[in-house]
Amino acid sequence: MRHRTLVIIIIMTCMALSSFGQAVRDKSNMLIGKIESDGTVRDRSNMLIGHFEKDGTIRDKSNMKIGSIESNGTIRDRSNMKIGSIESNGTVRDASNMKLGTVESNGAVRDKSNMLIGKVEGVKASYAAIFFFFNRF
Repeated sequence: MRHRTLVIIIIMTCMALSSFGQAVRDKSNMLIGKIESDGTVRDRSNMLIGHFEKDGTIRDKSNMKIGSIESNGTIRDRSNMKIGSIESNGTVRDASNMKLGTVESNGAVRDKSNMLIGKVEGVKASYAAIFFFFNRF
């Protein structure tokens, strides 16, 4: 009985820990990755592919800086060149200010033609913009 209780506790703990990752899904609702509460980014196979740091730095799986996102929504590459931005209303723009798409408040991610390209659950809009529009990972 004691062994069984311990196994149940371990299983419940693992399930609880796995729920900390916020889902990133494609337009067919297939899981394509997750962004954990600490900023860790994982692919669909749960392999580490990068990390968002609290200061806005974006790192790859080798911990190399691959870009950054500023508090005003400006997105920069590893050379500190502006590659785009995300506005407070969720509009995502490239460095030439051309609209790439939107990240809606309900989590829907749409391209510039307003076609659904994905969905995020509990993920910051800026992280979703980087994941879908700027191929940082």
